Amino acid sequence: MQNPRQSNTNTTVVVQYQGLLELVLFSVLSTAPSCVCLFINGTMLIVLRSKPVFRETSRYILLYNLLLADTVLLAQSQLLYILAACRIRLTYPVCGVLTMLANLTTVISPLTLVMMCLERYVAVCFPLRHTSIITIRNTSVAIVVVWAFSSLNVLFCVLLLLNFPFGDLQSLQMTDFCGKESMLLDQVSDVYDKVFTYLVFLSAGVTVTFSYIAVVVAARSVSANKDSARKARNTLLLHVVQLGLSLSSTIHNPLLIAISKVLDRIVIVRIQIVFYVFIIIFPRCLSALIYGIRDQTIRPVLMYSLCCQWRRSLPQFGFDRNTVLENNT
Repeated sequence: MQNPRQSNTNTTVVVQYQGLLELVLFSVLSTAPSCVCLFINGTMLIVLRSKPVFRETSRYILLYNLLLADTVLLAQSQLLYILAACRIRLTYPVCGVLTMLANLTTVISPLTLVMMCLERYVAVCFPLRHTSIITIRNTSVAIVVVWAFSSLNVLFCVLLLLNFPFGDLQSLQMTDFCGKESMLLDQVSDVYDKVFTYLVFLSAGVTVTFSYIAVVVAARSVSANKDSARKARNTLLLHVVQLGLSLSSTIHNPLLIAISKVLDRIVIVRIQIVFYVFIIIFPRCLSALIYGIRDQTIRPVLMYSLCCQWRRSLPQFGFDRNTVLENNT
């Protein structure tokens, strides 16, 4: 007859093995898409710096800024996910640096989408003044303003953190895994983060919606370039989707906290991984996919690069700036 104690031990070992196997499986399923997106985004960033036409066109400069922010945020999210999966707890200073980096790039993405929408709005509604308004200098100034605005938000968050009495803690080692919510140590920080996030996305949503409506109205006018207006309208609609997905990432953790009150821990872990793939990873790769597939100028160069066919024959594509502006206006 089998010893009951031995049977319980075997059952415990099997459960632990299944738990470890499931953890490894879900980690692979979440890490693989993240690595693919990082590879695509990284390739896209290299492509956007590979030819003068991309470096001298405002819309591609804005796209580069958007992809850079999304790529940094995706890499930071994947790093925190790996640390949590390995049950590694950081100290408050290290987690604070990673969290502030996420705060910086989270704000840059929607604001860059706003600038890209305004660029399309000017191109359709004021085509004769497009080249004088949307210049390289004005675009660079707008990007600097966006980074400065986001940096001020980070600075204010740091000042709020400094008010927390860290000296009263026995250790700076965190008792929970590193995350944005883990660094909202008091009520003031939590309220400020929510108010600032809501204001940014509300302002971005109103601006993108206004641009879309203005382009639709312009498309119905007799003097409008129908093909240009149609392309701009579709682009703006995709920007609305991107903004919505970016907003969904801000409710990722609050939604998990709400679900954790009614479901088992194992189920929550599975749901968390699904949310992570579709709410965190996918939106950060969407910009590269949209422009890599839709843009007639980027597509051949991106496909060429993704196939790892790096040769000195890249100039064979022979694009010039005037052709790009004419095809993508």
